[in-house]
Amino acid sequence: MTDAARDLISKAMVDAGDPVEFAAYAPSNIALSKYWGKRDRSRNLPLNSSLSISLAEWGSHTEVAPSESGIDQVSLNGEVLDMGTAFASKALKFADLFRAGRAQPLKITTRNTIPTAAGLASSASGFAALTRALCGSFSLSLSEAEMSLIARLGSGSATRSIWHGFVRWDKGRAEDGSDSFATPLDVTWPDFRIAIIPVDVGPKSHSSRDGMNHTVDTSPLFAAWPDQAEADCDFIEAMVREQNFTALGQRAEANALAMHATMQAARPAITYLTQDSWAILERLWAARKNGLEAYATMDAGANVKLIFEAQSQDDVTTLFPEAQVIVPFAG
Repeated sequence: MTDAARDLISKAMVDAGDPVEFAAYAPSNIALSKYWGKRDRSRNLPLNSSLSISLAEWGSHTEVAPSESGIDQVSLNGEVLDMGTAFASKALKFADLFRAGRAQPLKITTRNTIPTAAGLASSASGFAALTRALCGSFSLSLSEAEMSLIARLGSGSATRSIWHGFVRWDKGRAEDGSDSFATPLDVTWPDFRIAIIPVDVGPKSHSSRDGMNHTVDTSPLFAAWPDQAEADCDFIEAMVREQNFTALGQRAEANALAMHATMQAARPAITYLTQDSWAILERLWAARKNGLEAYATMDAGANVKLIFEAQSQDDVTTLFPEAQVIVPFAG
């Protein structure tokens, strides 16, 4: 079974030297049009395209270096991890794609700047930063589009975290995944704002991957999702380019609610949103009737994210004092 990303690494590694110390950063991201469902699970190839906005300084700093101890070592937020932990095993499995069986023990050090209280997963920024760091450590001459292709093997959403700003991940059609990578949009929107409203910062009852696969396999509503999600992605991209905030926000919120509807129709149902999540949405909708220009989006979790423009920030933070505001185009 050919895989474009793995083949790309193999070809690039032919002329690679021994690893050296190299550090990289990648931002996390919030999808404005969601990726939900895979056409190929082993290659992380999506059924529909998606579009995201990065979270600026909220992300992952990762350094890859030769291990002085002669054995692999993985650290997360200052703690040296047991090799059996999920994070360490996933990071080393990803690094093995570059080592290809060679005896090159590595020290991988990651520090996440995403506040724990935000309840956001860091897999997107984590694998994007690890991809950049590994490519730099082995001195590989790869483009950012090629790194996006590789990052997809670690986490689908990492495909979009190679860049800052608005990024579109095209689903592609090739069986080997060679045309499924992300591209940044040449759009700067200084007034664009994101608010993270934490609801539940504990572990999820279902991983995103398991929830996605279960929805695809059992939800009678899922059949309509890929085509609608693709149309949503195209529309949202057009509205980003036009900087039509109202149309963008309306479609982004509808896209998120449609994704959650497919989960709730799964058999048995999956519900990531809690009573507190719905209470936040009800409060938002009531405020919107009174003129607040803000819209919600939710991923596979209970936390709610709002998008709005700078002139609405005081109203948003008054309505949701627990909100943490991100300015994606600051500097």
